[in-house]
This record gives sequence, C-alpha cells and structure tokens, in this order.
Amino acid sequence: MTVRPNPMALLSARDWWDEIDSQWKPLPHQVPPQGEWDVWLILGGRGSGKTMAGAQFVLDHLRKNGRKARVGIGAPTIAAARDVCAEGVTGLMTLAGSEFTYNRSIGEAYHQNGGYVKFLGSEEPARWNGPQWSLLWADELALWKEASWHQAQFGLRLGEHPQVIATTTPKNRPFVRELSEMTTTTTVRVTTYENPNLSDSVKERLYKQYGNTRLGRQEILAEWLEDVPGALWGLDSFQTRPDPPPLKKIGIAIDPAGGNDPENDETGIIVGGVGADGYGYVIQDLSGKFTPGEWAQRAISAYDMHQADYIVAEMNYGGQMVEHTLRTVRKNVPIKKVTATRGKFTRAQPVAALYEQGRIFHSGHFPRLEDQLTQWTPDSPFSPDRLDALVWLFTELMVDVKEAHILV
Repeated sequence: MTVRPNPMALLSARDWWDEIDSQWKPLPHQVPPQGEWDVWLILGGRGSGKTMAGAQFVLDHLRKNGRKARVGIGAPTIAAARDVCAEGVTGLMTLAGSEFTYNRSIGEAYHQNGGYVKFLGSEEPARWNGPQWSLLWADELALWKEASWHQAQFGLRLGEHPQVIATTTPKNRPFVRELSEMTTTTTVRVTTYENPNLSDSVKERLYKQYGNTRLGRQEILAEWLEDVPGALWGLDSFQTRPDPPPLKKIGIAIDPAGGNDPENDETGIIVGGVGADGYGYVIQDLSGKFTPGEWAQRAISAYDMHQADYIVAEMNYGGQMVEHTLRTVRKNVPIKKVTATRGKFTRAQPVAALYEQGRIFHSGHFPRLEDQLTQWTPDSPFSPDRLDALVWLFTELMVDVKEAHILV
C-alpha cells in the first residue's frame, strides 16, 4: 500500500529549512554543469550542501520528464538512502513530500507527474541487477560497495541521455578516483566552509576539532588523501561504531613523555576495551602534553569513569618513575607493566592486522590518533605517542605475544 509522507514526521526538518530560505537559491557548486557530461561528481566536505544538490537535481528531473523519469537513488546502506536521501533535512521527501506518494517500507516513491523513484543501498550488489534508470543519484559513493556501482551503471539506459549525479566526501577509493578523471565526468570540489547556510559557530567548532589534521583535510576541505608508503594503517583502516556492546574488559594505556618540558613529546593515553562480541573498541584518546602528575591524574580519572580493569604502563623510559607517579595519585590502582623487547614497527603489526580484519572499532572520532596511525613509519621524525599507547593497550587486550597470535 502506498501512502503520502507523514507531515508530522518531516515537520522539524522542513521548519529548519524554511528558516533558512523558503525559495531555494542554489550555491555555485549546486548548479548543474553546462555542456555534455555523463557524470556530475560533487566532491564535498561535510555540510557543504552536496545532498541538497542531489535532491534538487532529482526533483528537477522528475518535474520535467513526467512518466519517462525513472530514478535510482543509492547510498552506502538502505538505511542511509532512507534517512538521508529521502527523509533527511535536505532529502527528497523533506523538500517536496507533497509532490509524492511515498512507500517507506519498500523504499519507493511516485511523483505527481508520473515519475518513479527507488531507494537502494549498496550492501547487496545483486539488487542493482535489473532495474533501469533515466537518472541515478549516488550519495556518498566513496562508501559504496564497488560492485553495486558497476551494477547500477548497467541499468542506466533509459532516455536520450541518462546521467548520474554522485555526491560524496572524497575518500580515496580507486574506482571513485578513476571516475573523477574520466573525460565524461564533470567534477566539482567544495569545502565545508563554502556553505553560507552553516553558522559560524559550527564552522569554528569543526576547525577546532579537525583543523590541521588529515581527517579534516578529507572531511572538511574535500581533499584526496594518499596513504603514506610504509605506514601500517591506511585511510580506510578505521570503522566507527558509536555505541559499543557491553565491554568485558577495559584498559587505559599510557606512553609517557620524558619529562614536562614544553618541547617534549606528548604523553599517549588511550582508553579501550574488548566487547562481549570479541571486538576491540577505542573509547577515548586523552593524549596531550602534561606533567607526570597531570598525566597520572588524567589516567586514573579515566580508570574511575570507565570502571576499568587496569592501567597499562610502558616502563622503558623512566623505569619505576611511571609506577611511582601513578601510585602517588592512587596507591592501589592495578598496573600492567609492559616493557619493549621489539621495535615499534614489529610491535604494531599485530594490532594493525586487527584493524585490517575489521576487529577494532573507534567509538567516536579521533582525528589526531588516526593521523598518527596513518602517517608514522619507521623513518618518521616524530614520536608516535598515541600509536604506542594504542599498541600497548590492544596487545594486552587482544594479542598473545608469547604465542604470536591474535586472541579470540
């Protein structure tokens, strides 16, 4: 059964948009390119307005082409297609729901002029095998399964000139890079800061959190970033899971700096655990430049807040100073003392393998940790304090060093 969109379900999103501008005035990067093109690729930072451009382009196509319009709208998952492309703040149903009959349960909509819309995710490439389109909107294409993208292309064959609008943050996927370089693709790049509809406070907050980080260059400035040759972690190593399951073991790892001189390295402090599902989770990155008393207090506060099992402390530099400093703050705090017998690169390999296998998740955004993981090589001139703390922690939690294998 098909139904009209529930006005109350979309009310808050519409009100938000109406407060900005009741009549859409496209930004330069939201105007369809002139000339002949097959793919309009918008590489945009978060909040740059790329989803709005996709929804408006689809809406224009449906209004102009009537019954000839058959539009495929895809996202990395079917939930994202529904929650962002259909019902998001700048989704198709939010902007023009009164023009559609929308069946949320099966992801279909019919425009009042006769056109048809199907919302799909990229999880199952076979679902793209069969439908035919006059227009395809591929949202966050860099997160798609590549096979789904190729299957969708076979269905793009209705009308005189079927086209694609692809809106994505430029994560470094080879098939997206290749698409951007094709002569039939018109590529537009836009940063988060170029959207005047974002408040200055939002832009300032994003800059404070992610400015001068590799993650910020990708997610805000919309830059292609290359993996660093020789680094154990790549840009696609990190999976986010904001709400981890109950954790059966939690630890805090410390990689101390050599003193409190302002020129010294940071002290790495990483909080993480192993869930009941057997996967690892990074919960907090508390690293920074501290005096010994400050980093000890910071670590023990995290121990209390997360009800951790122990603190993992690297003992090579300063020896007993680390334990003494922690016990000055909390006499009976449980400490797992670890000592490096192998080089950093060798120690890090099993933990990097866990990431590669998809067995460690980040329960939050840790741009400086991820920067360090993706940039450090044995030849790097900087000390990888956050990396070291992470490696100490998950070696203790998930790697059997004596047997040299990963614990289940």
